[in-house]
Amino acid sequence: MTPGISVRGLPGNRLPRVLYFELKENTMELSQHQIDYCMECGVCTGSCPVAMTLDGFSPRQMIKRAMADPDGEILGSQDLWACLSCSRCSDRCPVEIDFPKFIRRFRPRARTGGNLPKTAHHGQFQTITNIQASQIRTRAQTGDGDAKGFPAGKGRTAWAKAAGHTVDQGEFFYFSGCIAFYDKAFSYLDLEMLNTAKSNLRLINALGVEPVVSNQECCCGHDAYWNGDDDTVEVLARQNLAAIKASGAKTVIFGCPEGYAMFKEVYADLFGPLDFELVHICEFVADRLETAGLEIKDGSFDRVTFQDPCRLGRRSGIYEAPRKMIEATGVDLVEMDHNRENAICCGTTGWMQCSAASKLMQSQRLKEAQEIGAQAIVTACPKCQIHLTCARKNTDHNIQIIDLSTFVADHLEIRQVETHQE
Repeated sequence: MTPGISVRGLPGNRLPRVLYFELKENTMELSQHQIDYCMECGVCTGSCPVAMTLDGFSPRQMIKRAMADPDGEILGSQDLWACLSCSRCSDRCPVEIDFPKFIRRFRPRARTGGNLPKTAHHGQFQTITNIQASQIRTRAQTGDGDAKGFPAGKGRTAWAKAAGHTVDQGEFFYFSGCIAFYDKAFSYLDLEMLNTAKSNLRLINALGVEPVVSNQECCCGHDAYWNGDDDTVEVLARQNLAAIKASGAKTVIFGCPEGYAMFKEVYADLFGPLDFELVHICEFVADRLETAGLEIKDGSFDRVTFQDPCRLGRRSGIYEAPRKMIEATGVDLVEMDHNRENAICCGTTGWMQCSAASKLMQSQRLKEAQEIGAQAIVTACPKCQIHLTCARKNTDHNIQIIDLSTFVADHLEIRQVETHQE
């Protein structure tokens, strides 16, 4: 899965007419029109939250550096890892350059050359991912096959037995992702991350569905992907697709925006069209709320705001479904100054490059929420919840950071509804 980068039509020392980035069959191409416009623009740099703090960082200049020598200086630069892939730049780009996708193409080759990102939390999450991938490879080599399980997956979904009703095979598959690992890692922040998975299952059950929850699933590969570890991504993706196929599911429900985006963007690119539907939990719930037989009950908050996750919002275009869920509780939803496509990233992604820029973004987000009188920030992303909670502990802000499904489940009277498979 090593990406090939080539320049075509380069007369003398002029900038290339077209720059291609190839990943297997997929090609990203910057046309002459895009290149010319990009060199005279700068909207991306003015929009980039990292550029506001990191001296000299500029998406536009990075494109220029890459075009000048795609095999040279850019591969050894730490700027490759500074991009948050939040897509604020590409969302505003007049010529629709997907800068996160552009810059990610260089990361695998940068890794090969020894240019690595600065990992957060002592690299423990990269280690957890690598353990899963290693065990999956071993199982495949011994002839057990992709969907036969692996030791790191044993017991990862034990939480589901007490949380709700699940099945071994069926129409719906709930992809819980790495939430079980986060639960242990962030107990020092007084976070119980498994409550997110439990609340998702409660809501899915309340809507009349018993999903498959499988020990055979593994990490979606999101962090490995943005860390430039493409071989690991492919191993994890094959395991997950095999697990879903074995379950017979036709719809996969994601509790995490990163898993949703990975399947939608990366898995489909690697393996072609997927033979099942992808839906994020907020879409699944929002579309069914009116007929679900759920009643409002008193909760702990009167006024909240919503933090738009980058993968759910700008990269997937889902803005209204989570707000519809919050409004269904009867709690007052107020918007921060930067919301929807203008929302500010939680500050870091891929468990890497937690920097001064990250802390500034997090502080700004907490300040915006407090200024509008919100008692809590509700978010649909586990990492947003973790990062903003971590930032809050070092400030005097008195605001709670809450998972969307947990918030909704706690504010609705969930009746016992007969489960079924659609």
